[in-house]
Amino acid sequence: MAQNPFDDDSGSFYALINHEEQHSLWPTFKPVPGGWSIVYGQPEGKPRQDVLDWIDEHWTDIRPKSLRDHMARHETPGAVEAGATSTADQA
Repeated sequence: MAQNPFDDDSGSFYALINHEEQHSLWPTFKPVPGGWSIVYGQPEGKPRQDVLDWIDEHWTDIRPKSLRDHMARHETPGAVEAGATSTADQA
């Protein structure tokens, strides 16, 4: 059975990002899928663990950007600190 290329510790990888600022580990031998851009590892790629470490360091909020933006627009000031909810949450 063929090994999963994403699990290949001897492989060369990129870190990708999409429009939602989500990140992905990606093997360098595969074409980058549409909607994704390389943000780490160019030009020749990096070891798998280096890319995973980079992703862990830079992708600290895994919520999609659209959700983060929506929540920021609808957040009640002080709600997070006080544990309060907005009027929309109470309806």
